[in-house]
Parts: sequence; structure tokens; C-alpha cells
Amino acid sequence: MADQGGLTHFDAEGQAHMVDVSDKAVTSRIATAEGWIKMARETFDIINEGRAKKGDVLGVARLAGIMGAKKTPDLIPLCHPLPVTKVSVELTPDATLPGVWIKATVKTTGQTGVEMEALTAVNIAALTVYDMTKAVDKEMEIGGIRVILKDGGKSGRFEAK
Repeated sequence: MADQGGLTHFDAEGQAHMVDVSDKAVTSRIATAEGWIKMARETFDIINEGRAKKGDVLGVARLAGIMGAKKTPDLIPLCHPLPVTKVSVELTPDATLPGVWIKATVKTTGQTGVEMEALTAVNIAALTVYDMTKAVDKEMEIGGIRVILKDGGKSGRFEAK
């Protein structure tokens, strides 16, 4: 059997499995992820001025991101269901992209971290912006999605550079 390089979602035979966290301590955990969606200037103006035919793009995307964080274990096969205690999703229009920066922070008190929930929230919020404005701009680009903060648990604090 080849070495799995420290990957925890594979057993000794190389089969995917859910990591056993039952012996891990219950601690306060937090994760923040970010990303962006770039678009044509006209699309940016439509969103920023509240002229989208489907309604409040940023408000709906915020709610979708929150829902996405809560549904993460239903979407990611080996992700543990966690008692999510807080989800915040910020969508910030940025004329220099042009587009929207998205930041999601997720908190829990549990036995494993919430990085996947934060990443899912950003992705779902970005996809919702795309869905609500694709009629005027099919060339939007989603990117830069990454964890920028993780804290709690045995591995301690991580902050992206």
C-alpha cells in the first residue's frame, strides 16, 4: 500500500473513509474563507444599483451562503455534521474587479473544524450571484476561494499570508 502522505480520509488500504473524531476534544472552532466573483461593469452596476430583475442579489446570495454552510455535510461526502453556532456571509461590491468579494465565517463548538462550511458558504454565495445575473452576463468568473483563518482544536491557529 502506498503512503497516503498524511491524508486522513484514507484508511491503510487506501479506501476513503470518514475520520473518527470521537476521541477529539470538544473546543470552540472558527473558520473564515474568502473568494470573489468578477463580472462585466454593466453587471456590477445592475447589482450595485439594485436593478436586477430577480431582486436583491447580494441579500439572496448572503442567505444562500448561510444555507450552504448548514448543508455542507449533505454535499461533501466525508464531512461531519456539526452543530453550527454562527454563520456570517459578507458580500462587498468592488468596482476595481469589477465584482463582489465574499467572506464567510463559521463557528461551532465541536470535535472537528468548520473550514469546509466556510468554503461552501463562499462558493454557494458566488454561485447565487451568478445564477441571479447570468441573463445579462454569462462570462462571470468565480475564483480566489480559500481558507484565510482557522482556529481551535489540536492543530491551533492558521492565518493565510
